[in-house]
Formats: sequence, C-alpha cells, structure tokens
Amino acid sequence: MTSDNALSRRLFLAAAAAGAASAAGTAGAAANAAAPTAKAGVSVPANGRNYARVPLRRDSVVVSAVQSRIRSVDGQSPAKGIRENLAHMIDLIDKTQFYGGRKDLLCFHEFPLQGWNPWDRAELERLSIDLPGEQTEALGAKAKEYGCYIQFGAYARDRDWPGHVLSVTSIIGPDGKLVARDWKARNIVGVFPDFELVTTTVYNVLDRFVEMYGVDALVPVHRTDIGNLATSSTQMEPEIFRVMALKGAEILLRTASGGFEPEDIQMVSRYNRVYSVIVNNAVSPDNPHFMDDANGRSGGTAIYGPRGEALASAGSKFEQDVIARLPLAQYRATHSIPDLHYALYADAFAAYQPRQAPGLFSKYLPKDLKDAKRFLDAEDRWR
Repeated sequence: MTSDNALSRRLFLAAAAAGAASAAGTAGAAANAAAPTAKAGVSVPANGRNYARVPLRRDSVVVSAVQSRIRSVDGQSPAKGIRENLAHMIDLIDKTQFYGGRKDLLCFHEFPLQGWNPWDRAELERLSIDLPGEQTEALGAKAKEYGCYIQFGAYARDRDWPGHVLSVTSIIGPDGKLVARDWKARNIVGVFPDFELVTTTVYNVLDRFVEMYGVDALVPVHRTDIGNLATSSTQMEPEIFRVMALKGAEILLRTASGGFEPEDIQMVSRYNRVYSVIVNNAVSPDNPHFMDDANGRSGGTAIYGPRGEALASAGSKFEQDVIARLPLAQYRATHSIPDLHYALYADAFAAYQPRQAPGLFSKYLPKDLKDAKRFLDAEDRWR
C-alpha cells in the first residue's frame, strides 16, 4: 500500500476518530456523536445504546454480494493477469448495477484481482498492488459513476512495511476514495499439512502495529452513510467479530476464497445481532493448478440478518449477484451493542496463552510457505 505516512495513519485510525469527526462534519448528527468510551483510545461506548454512527443516506441499504470466479495470475509476470481480472471486476460491477435498481454496496471475495497460489515471498511482492493505486483508481471511477461503495480483498504492499506482504480488505466510497484498507487480523495456523501462510497480519507484528496506528486500529469499524461497516477475511474466530459488534459494527463484510463454514457466519450474526455479508469465489474455469470447483468449496455466497436468518443466498456455484435490502433505519431504532457479563470470564482470558506469541514476523519473515511452516512450528508453545 504505497501511501504517505499521513494518509496511512489517517485511514488506520479512522475507527477511533470516526464518531467525533462525522458528528462535527454532518449537520444534525449531534445525537449520534461518539459516546464516552469505557477505556481511553478504544471506541467502545460506555452506554451500549448510544454507539457512534452517522446519518444514513436512506432508510434501507441495498447490498450486492458478487460471487465471481477466482483466477490466479502468473507470479513471475503478473501485470497482464491483474489487468484482465480488474476488467472482469468492472464488467461485473456494470452488470449488477444494470438491472433491478442501484445498489449501495458491492462486495467481492478475498482475491478477485490476483487469485491464490502457493507463491513465495518474491512472487507475492511482485504481484502485490498499491492502495491507493491504478486498480483502486479504476474501481473508484465505477464507485463514483454509480454512487456506491465497493469492497474487495487483495495482496498489497506498503512502503511503511518494506519486505512485508499484506492481505488487505479495502472499501472504496462513492467519491472514489478509499474508506478502509484493513489488514487481515490473523492467519490460520496448523491447518495445512506442509505449509503456512507468509502474509503479514496484525497479530504477526502486533506491538509495532499498535505503536504506529494505535490500539483502536486493531479491530477497526468504519462509520459511513450506509451503516457502520467492518471487514474481515478471518474465519472461525468469533471473538474478533464480538469486538467489532462492541464497537458498534452493524454490517460485517466477510470474504473468503476456497470456502468457509456457513454456520460461522450465521451464528456470528445471531450472537451479535448484526448483518453479515459473506462472499466466496464461484466455480472458476482456467484457474491455474486448480480444478474448476476446487475441493467442492466454491459458492455459498450469502447475506444474513441479525437473527442469523438468510436474507439472500447464491442459487448455484456459478457467477451471480446475491442481493438484499437491509432496513437499517428500522434496525437502528432498537439496536444496541452486545450485553456481556465480562467479569465471569475475564480471568480465564487473562490466563490464556496462545499457541504462537504475537509479533513473530517482526523478528523473521519466512521466504516461502514451507519456510513459514518450519518457523511457526519452531515457535509453537503448545508442543
């Protein structure tokens, strides 16, 4: 993500400042200004009914989850593949906006621009994009054309983090500018038999990340005129989404590539009383090294309501848009953040020791997937 330091910090600290900034800049928003926080620097309101938000552009928000193919680029020469994948994204944006009325938010899967393959670090650095950059300019032009938000995942670089490869979920606003570019919180560990992922996550560099961007940026929430949005490509860790909900997230924008567990998405929505959008890849012909429906894990894109009910879901594994109207004004009339009884389990969380310590990529960056496996196995504190 090549950007100057000021822009980088401004985007990553958006969650901490959004309530106050939006209230100051929006007429009539005083009632929705950021509530006092229970802990300084963390945007969790002391009064859970008065969480930070800004006025909605309209009472209902229309979301399109775009289930599209995944097609990996050439790790040695990725430019052509990225251009072709970008052109396909733009074609799908035009198609989903063409019929059935305009959509306020378009969501894509985890890697629509680059795909996934077991690349080494040198290849990943070669295919990573800048945020902002050429691709976000093209997608931003479409966001301006249709007056919508566009969310997608990508491998990205950042000159503040030389040598690191980031998995970032971005949101582009209707002005064509980046609203969010959120790092993946953590990677799965111990699932693959002979490799681990080499992308740098928040957890991999935790102390330095907090030092640079502040504690509230660990789990950001973006307060927009289509609702409070939070993004993630992380699966099966409900605590992350609980924190988003505690910060006032209303719509969780979740991405996948190669499958996910529907029950995870559904129950996170139900437990936290929030909307969830999950976008997975479609059946993908001509994807190098993979079957069209790799491991039978394509499809399943869906939008869930705050009771865990499916509002819309993909009718097949092929490319399609999954559309739902979210009555956010009505939802806000009664919604509050989750009511927890934290004292019951605070001591257990304080005593817990994770399998790997945070910050491991601050001392060593694995050169490829097998090297990551060797390194993380050596750092396994549960062995």
